[in-house]
Amino acid sequence: MSSGLWRNDDFRRLWAGQTASQLGEHSSLVVLPLFAVLTLDAGAGQLGVLRAVGQTPILLLSLFAGAWVDRWRTRTLMVLTDAGRALALGAAAVAGLLGVLGLPALLVVAFAVGALSVFFDVAYQASLVRLVDRGQLVRGNSALEGSRSAAQIGGPALGGALVSVLSAPVAAASSAAFFALSFLSIRRIRREREREAVPARSARPPRIWRQIHEGLRFVAGDVPLRTVCLASAAFQFSFAAVMTVYLLFLPRDLHLSGTAVGLALAATGPGALLGSLLAARLPGRFGHGAVLVSAAVLGDGVFLFVPALHGTPAVTIPALLAVNFVFGTFGQLVNVTVMAVRQTSTPDKLQGRVAATINFAGLGLTPLGSLLGGFLAEAWGTRTSLLVAAAGMLLSPALMALSPLARLGRTLPAPPGTQAPAA
Repeated sequence: MSSGLWRNDDFRRLWAGQTASQLGEHSSLVVLPLFAVLTLDAGAGQLGVLRAVGQTPILLLSLFAGAWVDRWRTRTLMVLTDAGRALALGAAAVAGLLGVLGLPALLVVAFAVGALSVFFDVAYQASLVRLVDRGQLVRGNSALEGSRSAAQIGGPALGGALVSVLSAPVAAASSAAFFALSFLSIRRIRREREREAVPARSARPPRIWRQIHEGLRFVAGDVPLRTVCLASAAFQFSFAAVMTVYLLFLPRDLHLSGTAVGLALAATGPGALLGSLLAARLPGRFGHGAVLVSAAVLGDGVFLFVPALHGTPAVTIPALLAVNFVFGTFGQLVNVTVMAVRQTSTPDKLQGRVAATINFAGLGLTPLGSLLGGFLAEAWGTRTSLLVAAAGMLLSPALMALSPLARLGRTLPAPPGTQAPAA
Protein backbone atom coordinates (compact mmCIF):
# COMPACT_ATOMS: atom_id res chain seq x y z
CA MET A 1 0.00 0.00 0.00
CA SER A 2 1.21 3.47 -0.81
CA SER A 3 0.06 4.73 2.60
CA GLY A 4 2.39 2.21 4.24
CA LEU A 5 5.20 3.44 2.06
CA TRP A 6 4.79 7.03 3.22
CA ARG A 7 4.61 5.93 6.86
CA ASN A 8 8.20 4.75 6.45
CA ASP A 9 10.23 7.61 7.97
CA ASP A 10 13.41 6.55 6.19
CA PHE A 11 11.69 6.53 2.80
CA ARG A 12 10.35 10.04 3.40
CA ARG A 13 13.87 11.24 4.31
CA LEU A 14 15.28 9.55 1.20
CA TRP A 15 12.57 11.12 -0.97
CA ALA A 16 13.13 14.60 0.47
CA GLY A 17 16.91 14.33 0.16
CA GLN A 18 16.79 12.93 -3.36
CA THR A 19 14.38 15.70 -4.43
CA ALA A 20 16.70 18.41 -3.11
CA SER A 21 19.72 16.70 -4.64
CA GLN A 22 18.05 16.46 -8.04
CA LEU A 23 17.13 20.14 -7.89
CA GLY A 24 20.75 20.99 -7.16
CA GLU A 25 22.02 18.71 -9.92
CA HIS A 26 19.63 19.93 -12.64
CA SER A 27 20.04 23.58 -11.72
CA SER A 28 23.83 23.20 -11.88
CA LEU A 29 23.54 21.80 -15.41
CA VAL A 30 22.32 25.27 -16.44
CA VAL A 31 24.24 27.38 -13.94
CA LEU A 32 27.74 26.13 -14.78
CA PRO A 33 27.46 26.70 -18.57
CA LEU A 34 25.93 30.15 -17.97
CA PHE A 35 28.70 30.85 -15.45
CA ALA A 36 31.24 30.09 -18.19
CA VAL A 37 29.50 32.16 -20.86
CA LEU A 38 28.41 35.20 -18.83
CA THR A 39 31.20 35.47 -16.28
CA LEU A 40 34.20 33.98 -18.10
CA ASP A 41 33.24 34.87 -21.71
CA ALA A 42 33.64 31.25 -22.82
CA GLY A 43 33.21 30.51 -26.52
CA ALA A 44 31.20 27.70 -28.14
CA GLY A 45 34.16 25.31 -28.19
CA GLN A 46 34.99 25.95 -24.54
CA LEU A 47 31.35 25.48 -23.60
CA GLY A 48 31.32 22.14 -25.40
CA VAL A 49 34.41 21.06 -23.48
CA LEU A 50 32.77 22.09 -20.19
CA ARG A 51 29.68 19.97 -20.93
CA ALA A 52 31.77 17.01 -22.02
CA VAL A 53 33.92 17.19 -18.88
CA GLY A 54 30.77 17.11 -16.74
CA GLN A 55 29.46 14.02 -18.60
CA THR A 56 32.72 12.07 -18.78
CA PRO A 57 32.41 10.62 -15.22
CA ILE A 58 29.41 8.54 -16.38
CA LEU A 59 31.71 6.61 -18.70
CA LEU A 60 34.75 6.57 -16.42
CA LEU A 61 33.25 5.92 -12.99
CA SER A 62 29.86 4.16 -13.28
CA LEU A 63 31.24 0.63 -12.82
CA PHE A 64 33.44 1.70 -9.91
CA ALA A 65 30.46 3.46 -8.34
CA GLY A 66 28.45 0.26 -8.47
CA ALA A 67 31.16 -1.71 -6.70
CA TRP A 68 31.54 0.94 -3.99
CA VAL A 69 27.77 1.14 -3.44
CA ASP A 70 27.67 -2.61 -2.82
CA ARG A 71 30.52 -2.29 -0.28
CA TRP A 72 29.16 0.63 1.74
CA ARG A 73 25.93 1.85 3.27
CA THR A 74 24.10 3.90 0.66
CA ARG A 75 23.29 6.49 3.32
CA THR A 76 27.00 7.10 3.89
CA LEU A 77 27.76 7.50 0.19
CA MET A 78 24.83 9.83 -0.43
CA VAL A 79 25.76 12.04 2.51
CA LEU A 80 29.40 12.25 1.41
CA THR A 81 28.53 13.03 -2.22
CA ASP A 82 26.04 15.71 -1.15
CA ALA A 83 28.68 17.32 1.04
CA GLY A 84 31.26 17.18 -1.74
CA ARG A 85 28.99 18.77 -4.33
CA ALA A 86 27.91 21.49 -1.91
CA LEU A 87 31.56 22.32 -1.16
CA ALA A 88 32.60 22.31 -4.82
CA LEU A 89 29.80 24.63 -5.94
CA GLY A 90 30.14 26.77 -2.84
CA ALA A 91 33.85 27.24 -3.54
CA ALA A 92 33.04 28.16 -7.16
CA ALA A 93 30.49 30.71 -5.97
CA VAL A 94 32.94 32.35 -3.55
CA ALA A 95 35.72 32.41 -6.15
CA GLY A 96 33.32 33.89 -8.70
CA LEU A 97 32.22 36.64 -6.35
CA LEU A 98 35.88 37.47 -5.66
CA GLY A 99 36.67 37.45 -9.39
CA VAL A 100 39.37 34.79 -9.14
CA LEU A 101 37.62 31.84 -10.82
CA GLY A 102 38.99 30.86 -14.23
CA LEU A 103 37.81 28.31 -16.78
CA PRO A 104 40.29 25.58 -15.71
CA ALA A 105 38.95 25.74 -12.16
CA LEU A 106 35.37 25.64 -13.47
CA LEU A 107 36.24 22.51 -15.45
CA VAL A 108 37.47 20.91 -12.21
CA VAL A 109 34.21 21.85 -10.50
CA ALA A 110 32.13 20.43 -13.38
CA PHE A 111 34.07 17.15 -13.28
CA ALA A 112 33.80 16.91 -9.49
CA VAL A 113 30.04 17.55 -9.49
CA GLY A 114 29.56 15.06 -12.33
CA ALA A 115 31.66 12.39 -10.64
CA LEU A 116 29.90 12.73 -7.28
CA SER A 117 26.51 12.70 -9.03
CA VAL A 118 27.37 9.34 -10.60
CA PHE A 119 27.91 7.86 -7.12
CA PHE A 120 24.79 9.51 -5.67
CA ASP A 121 22.52 8.32 -8.50
CA VAL A 122 23.64 4.71 -8.19
CA ALA A 123 23.41 4.86 -4.38
CA TYR A 124 19.88 6.22 -4.20
CA GLN A 125 18.62 3.56 -6.61
CA ALA A 126 20.17 0.81 -4.47
CA SER A 127 19.01 2.41 -1.22
CA LEU A 128 15.33 2.04 -2.07
CA VAL A 129 15.68 -1.76 -2.11
CA ARG A 130 17.33 -1.64 1.32
CA LEU A 131 14.72 0.64 2.90
CA VAL A 132 11.34 -0.62 1.63
CA ASP A 133 9.67 -3.96 1.02
CA ARG A 134 10.07 -5.38 -2.47
CA GLY A 135 6.31 -5.23 -2.93
CA GLN A 136 6.54 -1.44 -2.61
CA LEU A 137 9.32 -0.93 -5.19
CA VAL A 138 7.08 0.20 -8.04
CA ARG A 139 5.32 2.82 -5.90
CA GLY A 140 8.60 3.86 -4.32
CA ASN A 141 10.26 4.29 -7.71
CA SER A 142 7.19 6.19 -8.92
CA ALA A 143 7.56 8.67 -6.05
CA LEU A 144 11.31 9.09 -6.50
CA GLU A 145 11.11 9.43 -10.28
CA GLY A 146 8.21 11.85 -9.93
CA SER A 147 10.34 14.13 -7.78
CA ARG A 148 13.21 13.77 -10.26
CA SER A 149 10.85 14.83 -13.05
CA ALA A 150 9.77 17.86 -11.05
CA ALA A 151 13.44 18.72 -10.55
CA GLN A 152 14.03 18.42 -14.29
CA ILE A 153 11.33 21.06 -14.78
CA GLY A 154 12.11 23.37 -11.89
CA GLY A 155 15.89 23.00 -11.58
CA PRO A 156 16.96 24.48 -14.95
CA ALA A 157 14.27 27.16 -14.76
CA LEU A 158 15.35 28.17 -11.25
CA GLY A 159 19.03 28.16 -12.16
CA GLY A 160 18.45 30.27 -15.26
CA ALA A 161 16.24 32.71 -13.38
CA LEU A 162 18.78 33.19 -10.59
CA VAL A 163 21.57 33.80 -13.10
CA SER A 164 19.40 36.39 -14.89
CA VAL A 165 18.03 38.16 -11.81
CA LEU A 166 21.04 37.94 -9.50
CA SER A 167 24.34 36.56 -10.83
CA ALA A 168 26.02 33.30 -11.84
CA PRO A 169 27.98 33.00 -8.55
CA VAL A 170 24.79 33.44 -6.51
CA ALA A 171 23.06 30.83 -8.68
CA ALA A 172 25.94 28.43 -8.04
CA ALA A 173 25.53 29.07 -4.32
CA SER A 174 21.83 28.19 -4.58
CA SER A 175 22.71 24.84 -6.18
CA ALA A 176 25.13 24.23 -3.32
CA ALA A 177 22.32 24.99 -0.87
CA PHE A 178 20.14 22.27 -2.42
CA PHE A 179 22.90 19.71 -1.92
CA ALA A 180 23.23 20.89 1.68
CA LEU A 181 19.50 20.35 2.22
CA SER A 182 19.81 16.85 0.79
CA PHE A 183 22.73 16.19 3.14
CA LEU A 184 20.63 17.23 6.15
CA SER A 185 17.69 15.03 5.14
CA ILE A 186 19.56 11.87 4.19
CA ARG A 187 21.82 11.92 7.23
CA ARG A 188 18.67 11.52 9.36
CA ILE A 189 18.01 8.07 7.89
CA ARG A 190 18.27 5.76 10.87
CA ARG A 191 21.63 4.19 11.53
CA GLU A 192 20.30 0.82 12.66
CA ARG A 193 21.68 -1.82 10.35
CA GLU A 194 18.32 -3.62 10.18
CA ARG A 195 16.79 -0.58 8.41
CA GLU A 196 19.38 -0.75 5.63
CA ALA A 197 20.29 -4.35 5.07
CA VAL A 198 23.79 -3.87 3.72
CA PRO A 199 25.28 -7.11 2.36
CA ALA A 200 27.78 -8.49 4.83
CA ARG A 201 31.43 -7.72 4.07
CA SER A 202 34.25 -10.10 4.82
CA ALA A 203 37.32 -9.03 6.72
CA ARG A 204 39.17 -8.89 3.38
CA PRO A 205 36.69 -7.73 0.74
CA PRO A 206 37.35 -8.87 -2.85
CA ARG A 207 39.28 -6.67 -5.21
CA ILE A 208 37.17 -3.99 -6.84
CA TRP A 209 37.86 -5.35 -10.32
CA ARG A 210 36.53 -8.73 -9.23
CA GLN A 211 33.38 -7.06 -7.92
CA ILE A 212 32.92 -5.14 -11.17
CA HIS A 213 33.36 -8.39 -13.12
CA GLU A 214 30.77 -10.07 -10.90
CA GLY A 215 28.22 -7.36 -11.71
CA LEU A 216 28.97 -7.53 -15.44
CA ARG A 217 28.70 -11.32 -15.42
CA PHE A 218 25.40 -11.24 -13.54
CA VAL A 219 23.83 -8.82 -16.05
CA ALA A 220 25.20 -10.78 -19.02
CA GLY A 221 23.86 -14.06 -17.63
CA ASP A 222 20.36 -12.83 -16.77
CA VAL A 223 18.23 -12.61 -19.93
CA PRO A 224 15.79 -9.88 -18.75
CA LEU A 225 18.59 -7.73 -17.32
CA ARG A 226 20.74 -8.29 -20.39
CA THR A 227 17.83 -7.13 -22.52
CA VAL A 228 17.32 -4.06 -20.31
CA CYS A 229 21.01 -3.26 -20.77
CA LEU A 230 20.90 -3.64 -24.56
CA ALA A 231 17.63 -1.74 -24.89
CA SER A 232 18.97 1.08 -22.73
CA ALA A 233 22.13 1.28 -24.81
CA ALA A 234 20.15 1.38 -28.07
CA PHE A 235 17.82 4.06 -26.75
CA GLN A 236 20.48 6.32 -25.23
CA PHE A 237 22.71 6.13 -28.30
CA SER A 238 19.86 6.97 -30.69
CA PHE A 239 18.34 9.58 -28.38
CA ALA A 240 21.66 11.41 -28.10
CA ALA A 241 21.79 11.56 -31.90
CA VAL A 242 18.17 12.75 -32.01
CA MET A 243 18.77 15.55 -29.52
CA THR A 244 21.85 16.81 -31.35
CA VAL A 245 19.87 17.12 -34.59
CA TYR A 246 16.72 18.27 -32.78
CA LEU A 247 18.46 21.28 -31.26
CA LEU A 248 19.63 22.26 -34.75
CA PHE A 249 16.29 21.55 -36.41
CA LEU A 250 14.15 23.71 -34.14
CA PRO A 251 15.92 27.06 -34.63
CA ARG A 252 17.23 26.53 -38.17
CA ASP A 253 14.41 24.71 -39.96
CA LEU A 254 11.41 25.76 -37.88
CA HIS A 255 12.85 29.23 -37.12
CA LEU A 256 11.96 29.07 -33.43
CA SER A 257 13.40 31.50 -30.89
CA GLY A 258 15.41 30.35 -27.88
CA THR A 259 12.38 30.93 -25.66
CA ALA A 260 10.18 28.81 -27.92
CA VAL A 261 12.76 26.01 -27.96
CA GLY A 262 12.89 26.05 -24.16
CA LEU A 263 9.09 26.00 -23.96
CA ALA A 264 8.88 23.01 -26.28
CA LEU A 265 11.49 21.05 -24.34
CA ALA A 266 9.85 21.91 -21.00
CA ALA A 267 6.74 19.93 -21.97
CA THR A 268 8.74 16.76 -21.30
CA GLY A 269 8.67 17.51 -17.56
CA PRO A 270 4.86 17.54 -16.99
CA GLY A 271 4.65 14.45 -19.16
CA ALA A 272 7.21 12.70 -16.97
CA LEU A 273 5.18 13.57 -13.87
CA LEU A 274 2.14 11.93 -15.43
CA GLY A 275 4.24 8.94 -16.44
CA SER A 276 5.42 8.49 -12.85
CA LEU A 277 1.82 8.42 -11.65
CA LEU A 278 0.81 5.91 -14.34
CA ALA A 279 3.78 3.69 -13.45
CA ALA A 280 2.37 3.20 -9.95
CA ARG A 281 -0.76 1.54 -11.37
CA LEU A 282 -0.55 0.33 -14.96
CA PRO A 283 2.03 -2.50 -14.58
CA GLY A 284 -0.01 -4.06 -11.79
CA ARG A 285 -3.14 -3.90 -13.94
CA PHE A 286 -1.92 -4.85 -17.42
CA GLY A 287 1.39 -6.57 -16.73
CA HIS A 288 4.92 -5.20 -16.65
CA GLY A 289 5.88 -6.61 -20.06
CA ALA A 290 2.88 -5.21 -21.92
CA VAL A 291 3.39 -1.78 -20.34
CA LEU A 292 7.12 -1.74 -21.12
CA VAL A 293 6.79 -2.56 -24.81
CA SER A 294 3.71 -0.47 -25.58
CA ALA A 295 4.98 2.58 -23.68
CA ALA A 296 8.38 2.37 -25.39
CA VAL A 297 6.77 2.18 -28.83
CA LEU A 298 4.55 5.20 -28.14
CA GLY A 299 7.20 7.28 -26.40
CA ASP A 300 9.98 6.63 -28.90
CA GLY A 301 7.80 6.52 -31.98
CA VAL A 302 6.30 9.97 -31.45
CA PHE A 303 9.56 11.58 -32.59
CA LEU A 304 8.96 10.21 -36.10
CA PHE A 305 6.39 12.98 -36.55
CA VAL A 306 8.85 15.80 -35.88
CA PRO A 307 10.67 15.81 -39.28
CA ALA A 308 7.31 16.33 -41.02
CA LEU A 309 6.60 19.61 -39.20
CA HIS A 310 6.35 22.78 -41.32
CA GLY A 311 4.72 26.14 -40.93
CA THR A 312 4.68 29.07 -38.58
CA PRO A 313 5.45 28.89 -34.84
CA ALA A 314 1.71 29.10 -34.17
CA VAL A 315 1.44 25.66 -35.79
CA THR A 316 4.74 24.02 -34.89
CA ILE A 317 5.00 25.00 -31.22
CA PRO A 318 1.70 23.28 -30.15
CA ALA A 319 2.75 20.21 -32.13
CA LEU A 320 6.15 20.14 -30.44
CA LEU A 321 4.54 20.57 -27.03
CA ALA A 322 2.36 17.54 -27.74
CA VAL A 323 5.31 15.47 -28.99
CA ASN A 324 7.45 16.23 -25.95
CA PHE A 325 4.57 15.68 -23.54
CA VAL A 326 3.86 12.24 -25.04
CA PHE A 327 7.57 11.41 -25.01
CA GLY A 328 7.90 12.49 -21.38
CA THR A 329 4.83 10.52 -20.30
CA PHE A 330 5.65 7.18 -21.87
CA GLY A 331 9.40 7.54 -21.50
CA GLN A 332 9.01 7.95 -17.75
CA LEU A 333 6.57 5.06 -17.62
CA VAL A 334 9.28 2.91 -19.19
CA ASN A 335 11.98 4.27 -16.84
CA VAL A 336 10.07 3.51 -13.64
CA THR A 337 8.92 0.08 -14.80
CA VAL A 338 12.40 -0.90 -15.95
CA MET A 339 13.85 0.22 -12.63
CA ALA A 340 11.36 -1.94 -10.73
CA VAL A 341 12.19 -4.93 -12.97
CA ARG A 342 15.90 -4.41 -12.42
CA GLN A 343 15.62 -3.99 -8.66
CA THR A 344 13.31 -6.97 -8.22
CA SER A 345 15.45 -9.26 -10.40
CA THR A 346 18.71 -8.43 -8.61
CA PRO A 347 19.97 -9.79 -5.28
CA ASP A 348 20.55 -7.12 -2.66
CA LYS A 349 24.32 -7.61 -2.68
CA LEU A 350 24.47 -6.74 -6.40
CA GLN A 351 22.05 -3.80 -6.58
CA GLY A 352 24.70 -1.13 -6.97
CA ARG A 353 26.77 -2.99 -9.54
CA VAL A 354 23.79 -3.93 -11.70
CA ALA A 355 22.48 -0.34 -11.69
CA ALA A 356 25.95 0.93 -12.56
CA THR A 357 26.43 -1.63 -15.34
CA ILE A 358 23.19 -0.60 -17.02
CA ASN A 359 24.02 3.09 -16.57
CA PHE A 360 27.47 2.49 -18.03
CA ALA A 361 26.18 0.60 -21.06
CA GLY A 362 23.42 3.10 -21.74
CA LEU A 363 24.65 6.56 -20.83
CA GLY A 364 28.23 5.71 -21.72
CA LEU A 365 27.28 5.70 -25.40
CA THR A 366 25.72 9.17 -25.38
CA PRO A 367 28.89 11.02 -26.52
CA LEU A 368 29.12 8.71 -29.55
CA GLY A 369 25.45 9.21 -30.34
CA SER A 370 25.88 12.98 -30.16
CA LEU A 371 28.82 12.80 -32.56
CA LEU A 372 26.81 10.63 -34.94
CA GLY A 373 23.91 13.09 -34.86
CA GLY A 374 26.19 15.96 -35.79
CA PHE A 375 27.78 13.94 -38.59
CA LEU A 376 24.41 12.92 -40.03
CA ALA A 377 23.09 16.49 -39.87
CA GLU A 378 26.08 17.73 -41.88
CA ALA A 379 25.93 14.90 -44.41
CA TRP A 380 22.17 14.45 -44.94
CA GLY A 381 20.51 17.58 -43.57
CA THR A 382 18.46 17.91 -40.41
CA ARG A 383 15.12 16.47 -41.58
CA THR A 384 16.52 13.25 -43.02
CA SER A 385 18.99 12.69 -40.20
CA LEU A 386 16.31 13.39 -37.58
CA LEU A 387 14.06 10.77 -39.20
CA VAL A 388 16.88 8.20 -39.28
CA ALA A 389 17.91 8.84 -35.67
CA ALA A 390 14.28 8.73 -34.46
CA ALA A 391 13.77 5.43 -36.27
CA GLY A 392 16.84 4.11 -34.47
CA MET A 393 15.12 4.74 -31.13
CA LEU A 394 12.56 2.04 -32.04
CA LEU A 395 15.29 -0.59 -31.78
CA SER A 396 14.85 -0.37 -28.00
CA PRO A 397 11.19 -1.53 -27.86
CA ALA A 398 11.95 -4.10 -30.58
CA LEU A 399 14.62 -5.68 -28.38
CA MET A 400 12.21 -5.77 -25.44
CA ALA A 401 9.36 -7.22 -27.52
CA LEU A 402 11.56 -10.12 -28.69
CA SER A 403 12.75 -10.98 -25.17
CA PRO A 404 11.25 -12.49 -22.00
CA LEU A 405 10.67 -8.92 -20.77
CA ALA A 406 7.56 -8.76 -22.94
CA ARG A 407 6.07 -11.72 -21.08
CA LEU A 408 6.44 -10.31 -17.56
CA GLY A 409 3.10 -10.34 -15.75
CA ARG A 410 1.49 -8.29 -13.03
CA THR A 411 3.83 -9.65 -10.34
CA LEU A 412 7.57 -9.59 -10.83
CA PRO A 413 9.65 -12.68 -10.00
CA ALA A 414 12.03 -12.50 -7.06
CA PRO A 415 15.79 -12.88 -7.55
CA PRO A 416 17.39 -16.24 -6.77
CA GLY A 417 17.50 -17.00 -3.07
CA THR A 418 14.67 -14.66 -2.00
CA GLN A 419 10.93 -14.96 -1.60
CA ALA A 420 8.64 -13.23 -4.05
CA PRO A 421 6.77 -10.23 -2.68
CA ALA A 422 3.14 -10.56 -1.90
CA ALA A 423 0.85 -9.54 -4.76
